[in-house]
Amino acid sequence: MSPNPFFLYLHGFLSSPLSVKAQQTIRYCQQVGWESQILVPTLHNGPAETIKELTAIVASHGRYDLKLMGSSLGGFYASYLAEEYGIPAVLINPAVRPYDFWETHLGEHKNYYSNQMHTVTETHIEELKELDKPQLANPDNFWVLLQTGDETLDYRKAVEKYGETHCLIRENGNHSYENYDAELPAIFEFLLSRIGRSV
Repeated sequence: MSPNPFFLYLHGFLSSPLSVKAQQTIRYCQQVGWESQILVPTLHNGPAETIKELTAIVASHGRYDLKLMGSSLGGFYASYLAEEYGIPAVLINPAVRPYDFWETHLGEHKNYYSNQMHTVTETHIEELKELDKPQLANPDNFWVLLQTGDETLDYRKAVEKYGETHCLIRENGNHSYENYDAELPAIFEFLLSRIGRSV
């Protein structure tokens, strides 16, 4: 176990640190005395710029202490960082190959929480392709929480990528992941049991 863990939670597309899961994660850290050891950054730029910002966060906190959580598109980013830096990660209904369907998102979108406008471009699709890591070097660094009722993403794609042994599959549910707060003790137990490996 890392003696001084730091947790990084990455929200999904058009979401926010104010999202239900982000706030539940923050409250859990507060309850167990880690209120100063969690960061939920606002992700509102394109993929390449977002990864640049997240890489700076990784560099400033030290990869051996850092633990990742990511939901939906945030799960895709967390997967990239986990592989790039050997960091353990828990993914919640993660996006797998988002570039395959990102053309349907081209144009302007309003953030669900801030009402800030976000424009998706063709360049963003290419950036997502460049960030994809289809073959996992460190599959044991991942635990993936999936619900079969996810109306946005096909959970089977995540099972195919990360392997059934690294997935917790709950029947029904939805893309937001119902009863997420009940999974938090197990999520943190997993993260604290893994020490990232250098690549």
